[in-house]
Amino acid sequence: MIRIFSDSTCDLSDELLQRYGITLLPLYIILGEQQYKDRVNITPQDIFKWSDEHKTTPKTSAASLDDIVEKIKPVLDAGDEIIAFSISLEMSNMGNVIRLAAQSLDAEDRVHYIDSRNLSTGIGHLVVEAAVMAQQGMSAGEIVSEIQKLIPRVRSSFVVDTLTYLHRGGRCGGLAALAGGVLRLHPKIHVKDGVMGAGKKYRGKYSEIILNYAKEMEEDLLRAKPDRVFVTHPPCDQAVVDSVCDYLKGLDHFKEVLDTEAGGVISSHCGPGTLGVLYIEGE
Repeated sequence: MIRIFSDSTCDLSDELLQRYGITLLPLYIILGEQQYKDRVNITPQDIFKWSDEHKTTPKTSAASLDDIVEKIKPVLDAGDEIIAFSISLEMSNMGNVIRLAAQSLDAEDRVHYIDSRNLSTGIGHLVVEAAVMAQQGMSAGEIVSEIQKLIPRVRSSFVVDTLTYLHRGGRCGGLAALAGGVLRLHPKIHVKDGVMGAGKKYRGKYSEIILNYAKEMEEDLLRAKPDRVFVTHPPCDQAVVDSVCDYLKGLDHFKEVLDTEAGGVISSHCGPGTLGVLYIEGE
């Protein structure tokens, strides 16, 4: 049997994890002297409250070697194989820890590691695709080969409501953050070649521009792989989320429009109100 693992940055809902039999490997969220496990004992609301009180951004770190060994050893002992995904290696050391855990158990041939080259439900897309392939009876080697073909086709982007969190985390200069606040700028953050980059800057009221962000992708969305599209965000205005989901459903292209909440890592770095539309480019 092939078991699918992913680090917690995949931002898949509990329902999807259960539906596809996916196991999470939580990263750590560090608030001052306190350390928490992403999606285990901390919420985005906890992160925002602490960050605003301390005027700084929480640190995040990979799971420990012991954490991962504890998760994968029983599966290996049962005779199963594992396909394990991580956030892009350019963004975190998580993938290296997964590989070290496999080596420590002499199981490199049974733990098939995949660098997603992505984040959030950009990873989630790949994880779900791998789980579907496993359910269909494909071998680990076949699944890894097919996922490698999909990786360059994943399209991940977000629009950020406030530059404050990017500034606190050192990803946005003070003057840029100040100007962004005055001008009400909302940058589009995209993932390319495993790293985050800034794209178009929207100006105006967030609730008004977020739907335009989605609509500007319409041509590409209508050519996307039709199985699913994710709308992923930390806690934010549900009316804004619903407007994007309704628009995507109205395209009558996707079998599923999936509304998922971002976990602690995305929340820590991008802040409240961030929203992304993530899909796989069509062939």
